Amino acid sequence: MAHTLLSDKPRILVVGGGYVGLTVAQQLQKKVKARGGVVTLVDPLPYMTYQPFLPEVVGGHIEARHAVVSHRQHLKDTEIICGKVTSVDHAAKTAVVGLGEGESIEVPYQDIVMGAGAATRVFPIEGLAEAGIGLKTIEEAVALRNHILERLEAASTMTDEAQKARALSFVVVGGGFAGIETVAEMEDIIRAAVNANPRLAQSDVRIVMVEAMGRIMPEVSEDQAEGVVEHLRGRGIEVLLNTSLGSAVDGELKLVSMKDKSEVDTFGADTLVWTAGVAASAVARSSSFPVDERGRITGSATLQILDEDGEAIEGAWTAGDVAAIPDLTGAGPGGFCVPNAQHASRQAKVLAKNLFAVRWGSGEIQQYKHESLGAVAGLGMFKGVGNPMGLKLKGFPAWVAHRGYHSMAIPTIERTARVAGGWIGEALFGRDFTPIRDLERPREAFQTAAGKKKDKEAAK
Repeated sequence: MAHTLLSDKPRILVVGGGYVGLTVAQQLQKKVKARGGVVTLVDPLPYMTYQPFLPEVVGGHIEARHAVVSHRQHLKDTEIICGKVTSVDHAAKTAVVGLGEGESIEVPYQDIVMGAGAATRVFPIEGLAEAGIGLKTIEEAVALRNHILERLEAASTMTDEAQKARALSFVVVGGGFAGIETVAEMEDIIRAAVNANPRLAQSDVRIVMVEAMGRIMPEVSEDQAEGVVEHLRGRGIEVLLNTSLGSAVDGELKLVSMKDKSEVDTFGADTLVWTAGVAASAVARSSSFPVDERGRITGSATLQILDEDGEAIEGAWTAGDVAAIPDLTGAGPGGFCVPNAQHASRQAKVLAKNLFAVRWGSGEIQQYKHESLGAVAGLGMFKGVGNPMGLKLKGFPAWVAHRGYHSMAIPTIERTARVAGGWIGEALFGRDFTPIRDLERPREAFQTAAGKKKDKEAAK
């Protein structure tokens, strides 16, 4: 691809189109354009995913498309490249972007914003890569929802009891917010689907939540966390603390004690969801910028990237999960901001102001300091827990706070309206637990009709 397909104007290159990238581009695109420059956003996906809504997509409350925000629709003055940054040479002020099928392009820039976020952190557990699914992307959320409903339907006609038990066993590893919200939403939609199928009973289903630590949800108080464990167990979910996944070969899960490494249980399960943490995007290590022991780009409270001597690097900025940004409130573990949407979106706004101030001399740069607003988690329909603004909530009030906060926090009024519309539809007509079949094989029906499938089977 030739450079002529890109603008030759002075460029602010934004790496990553998540919370940080979308917000920075929104804040800067018109201002930079007015001064003769261009904001360029690079991401493999054409949209930003609002990850707090992924459990609700699994639970069937939200239409999948409404949990993502289109780059082209909402960044009309931004130059968008669907590709993956494979290397950054800041000395030369260039980045290489892979475009797929072996093609790549070298993108020059004046300033760069490293905001590529995080990926699922996966441990080298035998069989996990083959048997597990994460919950970091909208594709994973949709696939998980359809898989759960397909397994329920398939199990309802199985005569082999062992095979049926495996199909009706659902396991979530990781007791953070993502894991707890996911397992709760899974229980909700499984219960609704089982109630609608006379060939199944709730007693047939086994749902297990596995957490390696001695408690769940470190974002809430210990008594609230214990209350959530009691609540989940009251819904029939097995909550196993101080327990880890030892292996998952061929879907046979071995659970082991973290205390003495003894075997806790071994059973087959067709559904294994992995939500045990995140790691900084690999883009950080492929750049020329310093990274810490966790692979995060070293940043300052002003969101500037720091060199090995702790000095700000000219024209280099970072924020979000890919960055190690000091938490000036002193609340962050190790002195750094925790990787969450609350920090990422707020850091992005400060970054945009500071970048503009440094580049065009408009105002003083500011340090990022944010007192946490607390956290709220949904635990299924009308159920929740949280501590917004230091106020301990549970049950219906927490659920209302959860939906209220996230409906406003998702970028753009348009997305807020679409999500709210889906909730209203659900309130009027009930939960939609219809699975969409064969998403991974969309041409199968056509190939069967064309005789291609029969030809393949005859050739075996």
